[in-house]
Amino acid sequence: MPIVEFHLADKAYEDHQLERLLIESSHLYAEVLACPIDRVRVFINLHPPGLAAVAGVRVSQSGARAPYFHFLVLQGRSLEERHRLLSGFTDIVVRELNVDRDTVRGGCWPIAPENWAIGGVPASLRRAVEIESRASATAQAPADPSCAARG
Repeated sequence: MPIVEFHLADKAYEDHQLERLLIESSHLYAEVLACPIDRVRVFINLHPPGLAAVAGVRVSQSGARAPYFHFLVLQGRSLEERHRLLSGFTDIVVRELNVDRDTVRGGCWPIAPENWAIGGVPASLRRAVEIESRASATAQAPADPSCAARG
């Protein structure tokens, strides 16, 4: 399941920067989720600068570099894991692509295990033991105090 996609303006980065983004993101994902790296998928989507805009101005005109990423996790992953990935992917983008941290945007898309397939088999069946183990750990963990304030 661990999949992350980076959306970047084409021709704004060197090949070695993109390679480092792929490698570092793969290792971060495997580390944070404590999963085998062979499950990790990282994609870079390069967009023509004339077909991307930042602040209503085409990137081909402004030269703005404002990377965006999103990643998928199965529901049940802890808030701490999701936050570590949000900050970790941002750190990697800033470091490897040499961009201003405030221009980076990212999101996490949790997916219900019954709505994700691995080799054509729903993750709810294929990874049932792992999912149950995470659910038990989450149920035993102390509540996140930031959630209580939101009601």
